[in-house]
Amino acid sequence: MKPFTADIISTVEFNHTGELLATGDKGGRVVIFQREQEVCTEEQAPAVVLGSVLQVLKFNLPSFQSKNQVHRRGEYNVYSTFQSHEPEFDYLKSLEIEEKINKIRWLPQQNAAYFLLSTNDKTVKLWKVSERDKRPEGYNLKDEEGRLRDPATITTLRVPVLRPMDLMVEATPRRVFANAHTYHINSISVNSDYETYMSADDLRINLWNFEITNQSFNIVDIKPANMEELTEVITAAEFHPHHCNTFVYSSSKGTIRLCDMRASALCDRHTKFFEEPEDPSNRSFFSEIISSISDVKFSHSGRYIMTRDYLTVKVWDLNMENRPIETYQVHDYLRSKLCSLYENDCIFDKFECVWNGSDSVIMTGSYNNFFRMFDRNTKRDVTLEASRENSKPRAILKPRKVCVGGKRRKDEISVDSLDFSKKILHTAWHPSENIIAVAATNNLYIFQDKVN
Repeated sequence: MKPFTADIISTVEFNHTGELLATGDKGGRVVIFQREQEVCTEEQAPAVVLGSVLQVLKFNLPSFQSKNQVHRRGEYNVYSTFQSHEPEFDYLKSLEIEEKINKIRWLPQQNAAYFLLSTNDKTVKLWKVSERDKRPEGYNLKDEEGRLRDPATITTLRVPVLRPMDLMVEATPRRVFANAHTYHINSISVNSDYETYMSADDLRINLWNFEITNQSFNIVDIKPANMEELTEVITAAEFHPHHCNTFVYSSSKGTIRLCDMRASALCDRHTKFFEEPEDPSNRSFFSEIISSISDVKFSHSGRYIMTRDYLTVKVWDLNMENRPIETYQVHDYLRSKLCSLYENDCIFDKFECVWNGSDSVIMTGSYNNFFRMFDRNTKRDVTLEASRENSKPRAILKPRKVCVGGKRRKDEISVDSLDFSKKILHTAWHPSENIIAVAATNNLYIFQDKVN
């Protein structure tokens, strides 16, 4: 059964502690899951949470960690759901503005409330998510229904009291950052100073202060005077995790630019330029399309940058600009299928990539609901499948293999029978544990290490 377009998940993001997980979908909704802290025994099977928006399944993840590591079980259950963006219409340009959530970014928790940024193509919103389990009673100027009383009827003064009530989780928009982007926003990134963040569209990157909604500062502008001379667009951007003056952005030409905001107010001149020389023997009609970078991520240490293009994931050292230090083939077997992938527009799919908490393993998605993991230390890699049909709660995910021509073994799948409508574009990794979230169309899968 084909899912409703509005239910298709468009972004997944753990918060800084990993206790909360947020997803955004094409219908403009944000669903937040909270980790329950109870410890499961062997007899207790993880619950399957079926929501009207998402279906959340828990399985076990083959571990890249040592067997002595202590595992803490805890289920992720729906904590809050709210409508973040609504469809709009730009009457000046006669353009419909989709409600689809492009990105979600959490702010570090400073008090009992949680804060997150969500964006569609044009507008970024800052949301406050807070709990309320008490309500005030005993107003002097209002009656119990909240209506104002006639001051002449007030003969005594009451001391208001707080009464317990059922726990309510409220999501309220605290700031709306609008009217700053002509083109579609593809990235938002919170700065390490936690006072500013940036939003990037195809041709410009803007710097915002969290307290100022009516003004942003343009820090990158690659729009040419004549749009016919346009040769590349910005595809992703991210701040350095520790240095608030440094950020990177990637382009559709397969290049990455590192910029330093201390050098100049407008960062049109990069500090470093990362590009891998093209092998002339591999040149083809599709070379430019498949070299376009769809995602860029700093490692937690800040020493490396990871980029994802159509066929590969690359790891770059900030101190070496001429070539990546590691290249991982995600689905090289699709090289012979590029013509049909171009015809069905799959070649333009934008896959994301993520680091694990220690920067030792990287993960990215593929087709047929497959996702790939690469261990940087052992150079092992594994293909896993996020699918309801062949996975049961507490089952161990089995590695999958794709067969290219020749005889096919029983446990292999032929490259010709891959389903390109099932794709893993969005994934997230818990900041400190081996727990991953994988968005497969309208299903969210949460996997974790096997508990011995």
